[in-house]
Amino acid sequence: MIEGYDKLDGLAIAELVRKREVTPLEVLETAIERIETLNPGLNAVVANLYDQARQAIADGLPEGPFTGVPYVFKELVVSVDGAPTTFASRLYAENRPHTESELVKRCRRAGLVIAGKTNSSEFGLQPVTEPHLFGPTRNPWNRNYSPGGSSGGSAAAVAAGMLPMGHATDGGGSIRIPASCCGLFGMKPTRARITAGPESGEGLAGLASQHAVSWSVRDNAALLDATAGPMPGDPYYPPAPSQTYLAQASRDPGRLRIAFSAAAPNGAAIHADCVEATQSAARLCEELGHSVEEAMPEFDVAAVEHAFSVAFQANTMANIARATGGGLPEDGMIEPLTRAIAERGLAMGAPDYIRALQTMQRETRRIAQFFERYDVWLTPTLATPPPLIGTFDSDITEVDLWMSRLMGFIPFTFLQNVTGQPGMSVPLAMSASGLPIGCHFAGRYGEEGMLYALAGQIERARPWAGRKPAAA
Repeated sequence: MIEGYDKLDGLAIAELVRKREVTPLEVLETAIERIETLNPGLNAVVANLYDQARQAIADGLPEGPFTGVPYVFKELVVSVDGAPTTFASRLYAENRPHTESELVKRCRRAGLVIAGKTNSSEFGLQPVTEPHLFGPTRNPWNRNYSPGGSSGGSAAAVAAGMLPMGHATDGGGSIRIPASCCGLFGMKPTRARITAGPESGEGLAGLASQHAVSWSVRDNAALLDATAGPMPGDPYYPPAPSQTYLAQASRDPGRLRIAFSAAAPNGAAIHADCVEATQSAARLCEELGHSVEEAMPEFDVAAVEHAFSVAFQANTMANIARATGGGLPEDGMIEPLTRAIAERGLAMGAPDYIRALQTMQRETRRIAQFFERYDVWLTPTLATPPPLIGTFDSDITEVDLWMSRLMGFIPFTFLQNVTGQPGMSVPLAMSASGLPIGCHFAGRYGEEGMLYALAGQIERARPWAGRKPAAA
């Protein structure tokens, strides 16, 4: 057991390995011990890959920024050779890909040691992590509460100190939601910054991105340096950054034009603690020398929400059809909510889907005009602090009611999935009841570097690394 392991970020662990003060195997065994101790109460890691990890170390790790650092992948989308990829669904419970996603290969080249796979909601649909297949993941800050979703398994594992960072995906906020709920830093990159290949050209009609949740800004930035970029044949990709994200995380961002809003564009009620967190973050940004004023973009909120819902319905059915050959599976193979959403997708006409995509593109152009006046838009990450376990029921079959509740919880995060812009949740506040609250910063398309610069400045001004749950 490496003393102080849970207080080190990934780059610090890699530095110890580089200096030969610890070995990669010692690091892995420390991570395994923490997983085995803490996971029974949290249900964050749903498949261990300990033997494969030990073998990877025995075979010799490549020299990279994270050589010897343990890592986990979410049980959704990505393929790890020989490991399950179940999408947290009984429908894919026996799925064992024998290929690896390009993202996994890049993480291995960066020196990461893959120790396991983490819990997700079924097909990533819910903003919590409570699938029928694996059961609920619990928040290390208070186990009666959710760590958020759909990347709640990775977030709970990182928040509990099992590892310094973990893989997450984001189709409507699923990196930033659990980052907010677990007191972590989470960045959703610009659309297509990380390739979805070779499995697909784009995820969720371009709504979905992949990256990570982490304790430190620098880990998050260095990991994006190691994993960003297209692979041959990708349908599109954003412009490359002018310098590394790690370098940008330590630079002065200059005087930024920051708009803030504690009110939701769709009129959803915002919890008082989330309002105060946003206002406090706005004051901090002003103290750091930025120009700050209250404003929000103008766009057709109802049209965007409807189009977003249509895209999810169609893509959910497409995910199911890959396993069934076209239709819906027998009862019990998918959750009732998933079935209800998929039924909508199955009944949908092709013109409905195309109109939804065109609506999102039209409103994206309107939102982009706002970012000609401002560099950053600051809001709450979520409308409330972390919800209790069971708040979002997967047995519900009224899709419109569920969608209304969802949009009441994530009125800000899904917009960056629609527009393709980067967005980050920064762990700046705690609720009156002692639960984490994130503040959300959205930037212009392709400008993760500017957000990392701002995040690094905020982290130095108001560090959060020492604020950890009792489980850590």
